[in-house]
Amino acid sequence: MRVMLKVWRQNNSKSQGVFEMYPVKNISGDMSFFEMMDMLNDRLVLDGKTPIAFDHDCREGICGTCGLFINGRTHGSLRGITTCQLHMRSFKDGETIVVEPWRAKAFPVIKDLIVDRSSFDRIMEAGGYVSIKTGGTPDANAIPIPKINVDEAMDAASCIGCGACVATCKNSSAMLFVGAKVSQYALLPQGQPEARERVLNMVAVMDEEGFGSCTNTGACEVECPKEISLEHIARMNREFLKANIS
Repeated sequence: MRVMLKVWRQNNSKSQGVFEMYPVKNISGDMSFFEMMDMLNDRLVLDGKTPIAFDHDCREGICGTCGLFINGRTHGSLRGITTCQLHMRSFKDGETIVVEPWRAKAFPVIKDLIVDRSSFDRIMEAGGYVSIKTGGTPDANAIPIPKINVDEAMDAASCIGCGACVATCKNSSAMLFVGAKVSQYALLPQGQPEARERVLNMVAVMDEEGFGSCTNTGACEVECPKEISLEHIARMNREFLKANIS
């Protein structure tokens, strides 16, 4: 198959970006989207041109670094996957595919399709951890935890911090990301000693980084590759309210 790529090219956050067209042919439907991008970059290098910069690492849907808008959708048209898990069989032969970086004030463009998501790191540094001494691994039955709490905590902990929730939100809100990180500790006894400081500090840094407020449209949950539930935003709001009145 063959496709026409309309790719955003931008040298840095200060420069003016433009779309450039790249025809790509001899594509196998079994190729991942990034394998197709690799093939294009190999050709650009051989032609003496600058390859397209895009972020990736594990290519297994785990690391969360592969963040692209593809035809106006974060990570592409399929639900529950990251960009690196998208295969070319999802596209039609001869299709024009528009590829862009995340669009958010808190995620400035580094180059081409790579954005700076270090704002998420600073939110995590503000409280996304447990600093109490927990000792060695306890027996599974030593601290009884309701299964529903364990399941919800695991759902929250599955967030990979890719930023799709921010990119798809009209206000560039990070509420789903922060809600998941607060919620995964709020549901477990290990997270209780620092619960108040955690939610206050993480929300404060989220606001300082320039993320917008929640739009309540649910677009973040729809576009999240791990399908993180909006219930974690509600739990974060409850934790935040409780922290402010305690």
